[in-house]
Amino acid sequence: MSENLKIWNQCKQPPKSALKRIVAGRLKGKTDINPQWRYQVMTEIFGPCGVGWKYEIVRVWYEEGSDKQVFAFAEVHVYIRENGEWSDPIPGVGGSMLVTAERSGLHSSDEGYKMAVTDALSTALKMLGVAADIYAGAWDGTKYITKEVKDKPISNEQVSTLAQLITETDTDSEVFCNHFGIDVPSNLPASRFAEAVWGLEAKKQRMANAE
Repeated sequence: MSENLKIWNQCKQPPKSALKRIVAGRLKGKTDINPQWRYQVMTEIFGPCGVGWKYEIVRVWYEEGSDKQVFAFAEVHVYIRENGEWSDPIPGVGGSMLVTAERSGLHSSDEGYKMAVTDALSTALKMLGVAADIYAGAWDGTKYITKEVKDKPISNEQVSTLAQLITETDTDSEVFCNHFGIDVPSNLPASRFAEAVWGLEAKKQRMANAE
């Protein structure tokens, strides 16, 4: 085992008890991960929060969407402590809903920012390998998924969505491909489509905020 993958391999596979299948919405069919498990595995590896690992909320903000909906966003930095020294910040951006348009009208949430912070933490902790096998589409909580399923390419519609986001964010296609280990964007594995879209959407949001 590579020493560089030591932490990654310690936290890449969440137990079945920490997983829940999403049954509705745009993420239907995907797997939801209990945030408490993420914090538990970080504590197991590094020690208590604030001692062996910690995070800071860099900023929170909101953006208006369609139909008078409002999105909450958060940016966090995660730090780990090794050999008595704190690491460089590991950034993460996440989002949730503050105001949602429902059949009965607009619904406000008093947990929008809290959920955005939770989402941002999950994004940052991905970089350490937390629940990596779920995001890679390699583990369903009970068994490893075959290579044929895991490596299924994205659909033509997803290719178009990806191309549009790459253009809108002025992203270097070569850099994008190198990050995902592919030769062209259309060869992106379907299991990593959500991850790619989220990253590009976050970049798009940062660009909009900078204007």
